[in-house]
Amino acid sequence: MSDKKFLILYRIGVTVIAALAAFLMSSLILLMINADLGLTYYTMIIKPFTNSIHITEVLIRAIPLCIIALGVCVAYRSGIINIGAEGQMAMGVICFTGVALSCPNLPKAVLLPLCLLASIIGGGIWGFIPGILKAKLKVSELLSTVMLNYIAAQAYSLCLRTIYMDPTDKATPQSARLASGSHLSRLTGRLHTGLFIALVLALLIYFLMWKTSTGYKLRASGSSERAARYGGINVAKYVCVAMIISGAFAGLAGGVEIAGVHRRAIEGITNNYGFAGVVVALFGGLHPFGIIPASYFFGLLIYGSTLISGQTGVPANIVGVMEGIIIIVIVVSQMILNNKYYQDKVHRFINRKIEQKHSKNSVKEASV
Repeated sequence: MSDKKFLILYRIGVTVIAALAAFLMSSLILLMINADLGLTYYTMIIKPFTNSIHITEVLIRAIPLCIIALGVCVAYRSGIINIGAEGQMAMGVICFTGVALSCPNLPKAVLLPLCLLASIIGGGIWGFIPGILKAKLKVSELLSTVMLNYIAAQAYSLCLRTIYMDPTDKATPQSARLASGSHLSRLTGRLHTGLFIALVLALLIYFLMWKTSTGYKLRASGSSERAARYGGINVAKYVCVAMIISGAFAGLAGGVEIAGVHRRAIEGITNNYGFAGVVVALFGGLHPFGIIPASYFFGLLIYGSTLISGQTGVPANIVGVMEGIIIIVIVVSQMILNNKYYQDKVHRFINRKIEQKHSKNSVKEASV
């Protein structure tokens, strides 16, 4: 078997086995809580396709996932693990809301871009902090991003209860309704034009990472830091650049979410999109064109979780368990796919079986 043909079949085989493993483990957990497997999977995966309202609700959840995952992709490809998108998204919402509340009378052509820019800057600054700590002081980004998530969450909660609180409803921690000039237009139902923003950003990230010298340097820094330094690349600089881009995308996801869906700052607006975005990026193979369908799939799971609790009796947080299983399966499958020893071992085993089969056929033909 040729190397190229084997590599294709090997990747397909590992992916299929991984998908079956995730399905079997998820089914086992559902059986442990006495859930109806058929009804649960139908409600979570098939039912969201049954009418246009369900489809748009899935897309609404896929939009922030896609934008965050694109930023995470840049960070991972550059050798830094950004698990701080939750906090960066919250900072984006804080900045967006601040500008929208401060300048409500500006025309939409000015106010909406200004608010979105503010969300980008807020998230970018929050991403820059762990980036510079990693580049200059070698502080683990896993530690710094997690700590910054807590700070951002508390800052957001404080804003909702003080400077942003709706003066007409002080019992609920939320901001006043934002001016219409800061709203993204609706396409159908609650689906908004953030969908086009996510798709355009996917194209931009593909172009940046695979068609420009900057993208090459980012990927080189992540692929081999020593080789990149030897090639004259300022690795510290590109670590910071990657985290700024990643944070800016998470912040923009927050801005798009508030401008397109809620149109006011509310508690729980991040909805764990920051953490789910990491899973989406990995599931999409850290490539923009893989992230697009992956974000829809996880949007499907998130929306499906809101259906299963009411229609099947299965707790909605069971989807979080399934996401955890998917993460483990993805990590293991990626380790196997990237391990040359396993790949060569399987290749030799298949070639040996093929040779044995040919030799047996030759013996049979000779005896005839």
